[in-house]
Amino acid sequence: MRYFYRAHCTPEEVLGLARSFFSAHGSAPAVTEDRGRFTDHRGAVDVTVEIEGGHYTRVTAATDDVGESEIDRLAKRFLAELHRIDEPSHQVRGAY
Repeated sequence: MRYFYRAHCTPEEVLGLARSFFSAHGSAPAVTEDRGRFTDHRGAVDVTVEIEGGHYTRVTAATDDVGESEIDRLAKRFLAELHRIDEPSHQVRGAY
């Protein structure tokens, strides 16, 4: 599955947040300049960042599992937490 979010953070900030988020959830990070791969026993999440139109950073979180696997829920949770950081009044809801 592939999910995306348009963040207001810089690509470096997004990858730093991804590194800390996935490390806190037991994933081993492998981060390069514009992407990160986070793996553990549940699977892998690939986080890609790119500047979109000069106004946003497009953050894509992709897994190779089906839509409701545990690793997919972790990827969706990361994007929800990123939204909360962008907009502090946003309440993260959902069981993921």
